[in-house]
Amino acid sequence: MAIFQAPRRPQARRPFHLLLIKPSHYDDEGYVIQWWRSSIPSNSLAAVYGNALDAAERQVLGAEVEIEVTVLDETNTRIDTPRLIRALRRGIDRDGGGALVGLVGVQSNQYPRALDLARRFKAADLPVVIGGFHVSGCLSMLEQRPSELQAALDEGISLFAGELEGRLDRLLLDAAADQLEPIYNYLSELPDLTGAPTPYLPSARIKRTMGKRASFDAGRGCPFLCSFCTIINVQGRTSRHRSADDVEALIRANAADGTRNFFITDDNFARNRNWEAIFDRIVALRESGVQIHLVIQADTQTHRIEGFIEKAAAAGVNRGFIGLESINPASLKGAQKGQNKIGDYRAMLQAWHAVGVLTYAGYIIGFPDDTPERIRRDIQIIQRELPIDIMEFFILTPLPGSQDHRQLVQQGVTLEPDMNRYDTQHVTMAHPQMSRADWEAIYREVWDLYYSDAHVATVLRRCRVWGYDPKHMLAKLFAFHAPIVHERLHPLEGGLIRRKVRRDRRPGLPIEHPLRFYPKFAWDFVLKYGAAYRMHRRYRRILKRVMAEPEPLTYTDTAIGPTRAGAGV
Repeated sequence: MAIFQAPRRPQARRPFHLLLIKPSHYDDEGYVIQWWRSSIPSNSLAAVYGNALDAAERQVLGAEVEIEVTVLDETNTRIDTPRLIRALRRGIDRDGGGALVGLVGVQSNQYPRALDLARRFKAADLPVVIGGFHVSGCLSMLEQRPSELQAALDEGISLFAGELEGRLDRLLLDAAADQLEPIYNYLSELPDLTGAPTPYLPSARIKRTMGKRASFDAGRGCPFLCSFCTIINVQGRTSRHRSADDVEALIRANAADGTRNFFITDDNFARNRNWEAIFDRIVALRESGVQIHLVIQADTQTHRIEGFIEKAAAAGVNRGFIGLESINPASLKGAQKGQNKIGDYRAMLQAWHAVGVLTYAGYIIGFPDDTPERIRRDIQIIQRELPIDIMEFFILTPLPGSQDHRQLVQQGVTLEPDMNRYDTQHVTMAHPQMSRADWEAIYREVWDLYYSDAHVATVLRRCRVWGYDPKHMLAKLFAFHAPIVHERLHPLEGGLIRRKVRRDRRPGLPIEHPLRFYPKFAWDFVLKYGAAYRMHRRYRRILKRVMAEPEPLTYTDTAIGPTRAGAGV
């Protein structure tokens, strides 16, 4: 299949090729992290693509120019730069058209890979721009431009900071005129999302993700002040939201392509001022026969918002992600996460279960008061007292764009210089009570502590009580435990069947000889998937034992027992 479609000759329109790439990042051996099917879709890519389709439809480069948009996600598609460059150059040289390569939604850990790709396209005399949270976060919070951004500028690669809505026309016009500016900075101009082009990806892209799930942001901005968060310093603290009409339109467009599963990527959908109107519209769609399933992110106070949880369930929410972060009050206070009231955790989780929604909780390892002993104790408390289903763990990381990062930079604290390691799975700064080795070791250990055989059995027993299918629960428990054990990757960076391309290795590292690379890759594949198979068999034995237990509805424990708001951990 051709990467770029030939221009439509009958109209004799010149093509302008817009190539949008969401980069992945490198693993610890320097190979690009890529899968046959990746875990989650990129909303940044969908948002930019939606805006690009709108620009093409409006013919922003003139009626004589046809904007042809190609969209690629490197987590599930190999970026064959020589082939892409040849296709772009051929289109430009043969048809007299133009081109722009955009590295989209680039996070800090993806920036080194994005810059490597950008350099290759720029060396072929193609205009390139890098945008995303790393560029925006750095320009938003740092007084001095960091060296990795300056490196891009020194090589003629442009940077884009802020949100694209209403700004893509200028970028395309500048690229077409070969007059890209070094920096496009729109951080002080947050766009209104009402009526703006909605996120969208072609069905062929969606099918490369597990679960065939699309994503969209129903709103942007968060009112809270979490010191480790970059959202509030890039997208602001004021809620900006799409209308219910916009959300309905994007759901219908995706449903027409066969996509019915959606991840609403709002950092905190409960604080989207338009949540009720959006839920009501989705409920109406479901009642009309459009089967929709949603995953949302919300804070720990959702059960205090009248009707929120009930309407979420009616709208098809079957999974809810909650930023628990810690059960240590001192850690929460230090991170300025005052909205987390630990005494409410149990009531909140039980409220979600009461409407049949699976709960995911994020937990941060490495707050200043943390020690291995305290972390182990806290995991035991969580297992005993909180009815969380799935937990995922993150190393406390001073992400560029956060208040934590700016404060450390201002203090002159030594930080990890390699942005590739800012993936919340590697230690990037010193800890007051743990060595780097101890910190990394306890991070790896907590996954096995939470997903112990005994606790897997407990979660399965609890889900039988509140009405969730234990087989489906087992699959999700396995999906979150196996990647960290067998791939040494966070489950959100995981996928189905790891791919490695011998030549797609980080610059500076040797390209392995085929006689070494392929046998080693094959052997690693056998070892990893053999071990994963054995883990799954062990999980299945746990399920079999739990399912054989009599009178499952009589099971109870502290976490699922009667409670009241304010009681708990």
